[in-house]
Amino acid sequence: GLEQIAEGRMAVLLLAGGQGTRLGMSCPKGMVSVGLPSGKSLFQLQAERIRALQKLAGTAKPVPWWVSHASQKRGDERTHWAGYLPCAKLTYADKIAFSVGALAAMRKHACARVHVCVRTTRVADGNGGVYRALSSSGALADMQARGVRHVHAYCVDNVLVRVGDPAFLGFCIHKNADCGAEVVEKVDPTEPVGVVCRVGDHYRVLEYSEISSELASRRGTNGRLEFSAASICNHYFSVDFLEEVVRKYEPQMLYHVAHKKVGYVDDEGRPVAPDKPPQGDFALYIIFTVRRYFRNFAVFEVLREDAFSPLKNADKPGQVDCPSTARKAVYSLHAHWVEKAGGHEIRTSHRPFEQGHTFSLQNGSGGVVCEISPLVSYAGEALQEHVKGKTFPSPFVLD
Repeated sequence: GLEQIAEGRMAVLLLAGGQGTRLGMSCPKGMVSVGLPSGKSLFQLQAERIRALQKLAGTAKPVPWWVSHASQKRGDERTHWAGYLPCAKLTYADKIAFSVGALAAMRKHACARVHVCVRTTRVADGNGGVYRALSSSGALADMQARGVRHVHAYCVDNVLVRVGDPAFLGFCIHKNADCGAEVVEKVDPTEPVGVVCRVGDHYRVLEYSEISSELASRRGTNGRLEFSAASICNHYFSVDFLEEVVRKYEPQMLYHVAHKKVGYVDDEGRPVAPDKPPQGDFALYIIFTVRRYFRNFAVFEVLREDAFSPLKNADKPGQVDCPSTARKAVYSLHAHWVEKAGGHEIRTSHRPFEQGHTFSLQNGSGGVVCEISPLVSYAGEALQEHVKGKTFPSPFVLD
């Protein structure tokens, strides 16, 4: 994987069209900060990981970063990018933005006892809309002109995503895959995440809304869920396969329906913000809709605590997949890196240091705050010189 990166044959494709409706925000998801001590947004963390990946591969060649986004948010994103790209030592030449399309969303509310009114608005057409956008924007042709052969596509709202993961890339190349999916083990049958499964002679992602609770809860003799390969929207594509999809198969893609919050304009022409789901139906393209056209498909399982902590919901007591759980996932992972690199413990600094309470790093528990910049370490490497044999106060930020 690192060899392909060093030779300039890999590109990164960020699926950033998310509107943050479930977070209760109007800005693009990538502009959101989960509240880390550094204050970095998801966009900035990912930009810095790309820079770290270039350093890890030992190349001066930039890893091109294509960013698909909702066209109505492009101005907001560009202002945000102007602030963080220099921090990651990237330029606009390294990041190429293009817009995904839009489809109608139908807002439903009771207008009388016996019928439902439907109002329509326009929303991003889902991560599967990226295929058409790659073609219409010229992005795919640009990839081919640059000599790119492999693409890592990922979703913006995973705070732990290993952008351009060289292990995943190398695995897919070794398997001669035209498409691949990175998965984690699903342990809770009610977790709202799709699962990779085999149907007949092809693979597909079974969305959580498409599987019964009985089937989702079924376990094998080893105690694991039978449908346990949770898709985390980390995909590998060969450029040859992408070209074939946009040329032959994209017009045949089917819609999926998602039930989400949908803002609208009322009868007086006033914008009304959504408050709780489901308030409308989104017609979306899903990136895995091209599953029937795969010839060689690879599934690469990683540890959830290393690679997946999604940001889907706003903070509230007992909530999951929210800023609080995302922060804790970062702190736990980075504390684990410190331990592996020879650090022993982190003390809280709310008392004098010599009397501070000590927390074990084994599970990242105890409320330890530990953040390591991607510019220092991509995945826990190169930390010994900073932490070996040392004890640090919490919060500990290595930037």
